[in-house]
Amino acid sequence: MPGEQFENDRHTAYEPFTPDELLLFRGAGRVRTWERGDSLMREGGRPDHIVLILSGLAKVTAESDNGYTSVLALRGPGELVGELSCLDGTERSATVTALEHLSGVVVGSEAFQRLLEQHATLTLAVLRSVVARLRDSDSLRTQQGARSSRSMLARVLLDTAVRHGVAVDEPAGALEVRMNQQELAGAAGVSRESVVRSLRAMHAAGLVTTRRGRTCVLDLTGVRRWAEE
Repeated sequence: MPGEQFENDRHTAYEPFTPDELLLFRGAGRVRTWERGDSLMREGGRPDHIVLILSGLAKVTAESDNGYTSVLALRGPGELVGELSCLDGTERSATVTALEHLSGVVVGSEAFQRLLEQHATLTLAVLRSVVARLRDSDSLRTQQGARSSRSMLARVLLDTAVRHGVAVDEPAGALEVRMNQQELAGAAGVSRESVVRSLRAMHAAGLVTTRRGRTCVLDLTGVRRWAEE
């Protein structure tokens, strides 16, 4: 059944840290909140803290020399942001912005490094998380030159729905992706016009419905077929 397929797919979402490891982060920092549009950290800024997201969704973006904003990734509950620059001491390579009300644990750079020095299993978990993200990034770059705009958008919708989708009441089993068309375009590496055309085609095929700033994925299996074209 469609609802069962959604549940099976959601179980494949990557969870980088165990409950005990999450408690270590919470014990080393302080909880704070951000509203939609607030920056958790900015590109070019000092690497003075990391954030463990507890609830809500954030986007990671970078500016190119010509002013184009690329959406590099989305981060949700249980994920870290800002850890790479805190590890090597370099300035921030990206901006992290809340897409909705978001809460997280802020851990100072020195406290974060002490945690890794004191807990080998946590260090390995952070390393695995970084490796998984690098693999995702490499895979996306490889496919951008070989797949259609429609296929790339379908992949972004699929990945986002599985990892960060929000269940809605109607229709049963549907998952809402809380990104606007420009954000989807930046994440897929395609134009906004391509996103508009592709969403229109997906809507006609019964795969998604759309409303301002959000896309509701109705048929995850169907979206996967488009992603694999």
